[in-house]
Amino acid sequence: MRVPHDEIGRMDTDQLRAFVALARTGKFTAAAKSLGVAQPTLSRRVQQLERELAARLVVRAPGGVVLTGAGTRFLPQAEHAVASIDAGVAALDELATEPRGVVVIGAQHTIGAYALPAVLATFHARYPDVRLRLVDALQDLLEEKLANGELDLGLFNLPVRRVDLTAQKLWQEDYVLAVPPQNRLAARKSILLSDAVAESLVVIPNVPATAALEAACAEKGVEPRIVVEVDNLETARRMVERGLGVALLPRIVARSHEARGQPRFVALEIARGGLRRQVALVHRGEAYLSAAARALRTLIVDTLRPRASPAGATKTSATKRS
Repeated sequence: MRVPHDEIGRMDTDQLRAFVALARTGKFTAAAKSLGVAQPTLSRRVQQLERELAARLVVRAPGGVVLTGAGTRFLPQAEHAVASIDAGVAALDELATEPRGVVVIGAQHTIGAYALPAVLATFHARYPDVRLRLVDALQDLLEEKLANGELDLGLFNLPVRRVDLTAQKLWQEDYVLAVPPQNRLAARKSILLSDAVAESLVVIPNVPATAALEAACAEKGVEPRIVVEVDNLETARRMVERGLGVALLPRIVARSHEARGQPRFVALEIARGGLRRQVALVHRGEAYLSAAARALRTLIVDTLRPRASPAGATKTSATKRS
């Protein structure tokens, strides 16, 4: 199914947004909520679009809705049309003398909790009329939301999986082994990962830090003693503080708690074969950024990127995660 561009241009933008939102969420209730409209309004817009196209785009199923063949083939064109409109609006925003509107930032939990508060406070002081929204989530979801236009900016670890996003490196940091103060390892300053394989482990499934711990266990010929799996590093830290086990945490977490003078865990340097992460600022491209998003991007880069670090925003390439 190929719809001429002039035909798409005559369609109501609200109809296209309704269809795209429904295709992404798979549920009328969730799609309506994401657009801030009533469910009957959403249903009516999708039906009107189907009449315009003389084709059925979605069908109801027990778990929600699914796209028909026509809907599947039309979705990329509808997304492109909506993205073009958004880019045009963003370009018009550049004419504004002062940043305004809403900027939605997505960040991994530790970045949102430890790196962004001071930056966002400074930004708010400069631009009090801009409303900020911070979304904490895992990287895969943040990439999806960025690509779909639900986020303006994202901060998370490299590599970036999607090739349609632009990444600008900010900083890199080591991971440390966080251990409870009463742990037998707490008196040490540094440790090999292979020396920690007998400990109870707090991990996040399917991330490089957990893969490093599992590799160290395999090297020693022991099974990992995983006591709890969590979905973010902030929760992992709290589990360590409660004495459940040890965990690999980014240095920014340890540094923040040391600065407060009341660390409830001990951070051990990884002596050899440690893990590093590289954090980047990610977005869809210059044309999709409003004046407010551009101002926030500039402040984030100026604040969080070390002065000696080379600049440069590059298109990401599809890279298999380690």
